[in-house]
Amino acid sequence: MTGNTHTVRGREKTGTNTRKLAACGMFAAIAAVLMFFEFPLPVAPTFYKLDLSEIPVLIGTFAFGPVAGVVIEFLKIAVKTAIKGTSTAFVGELANFVIGCSMVIPAGLIYKMNKSRKTAVIGLVTGTLVMTAAGALINAFVLLPAYSAAYGLPMDVLIGMGSAVNASVKDVFTFVLICVAPFNLIKGTVVGVLTLVLYKRISRFVKGADA
Repeated sequence: MTGNTHTVRGREKTGTNTRKLAACGMFAAIAAVLMFFEFPLPVAPTFYKLDLSEIPVLIGTFAFGPVAGVVIEFLKIAVKTAIKGTSTAFVGELANFVIGCSMVIPAGLIYKMNKSRKTAVIGLVTGTLVMTAAGALINAFVLLPAYSAAYGLPMDVLIGMGSAVNASVKDVFTFVLICVAPFNLIKGTVVGVLTLVLYKRISRFVKGADA
């Protein structure tokens, strides 16, 4: 009897892991497709574009935990890069991964502590704030210099593009403070709200009726 019980439990665990892997792959594929649909925001130069690819990543994170969220984030960028390639010697893709994880990991850890709508909101707000800070730092020290080198544009030209959006932009510090930070705040808010709206409906199909 004990042997049969262990066999059944083993099969159930295998089935759960298989469903989890399939769901993570599905979320990553959807997120990769969403990365191709992007649009600029008036708060930042047009080379900053908003996409909704973090929504499937966050849904997968809430459903299966922050580790799964990091895996989905990685697969999303890997699929997108395999299809489109890179124009920044993978610097942009690495930065995208780190910035995405800076929202996904805090949100997932907080939600995992107590799975409720309240902790989901707290997690998403915290994730948005962490992403905003991380995005500002990464843009200042990694992305802007990388784009400047990749496209042969002097840093002054990039700063000038920020000044065209907001005359208060004078240097890298004001660029990330006035353009990049509001952009990520808006992005985090949009994907956070849509994640809250969609999560319970989608998780029922992924995890079962009791999700």
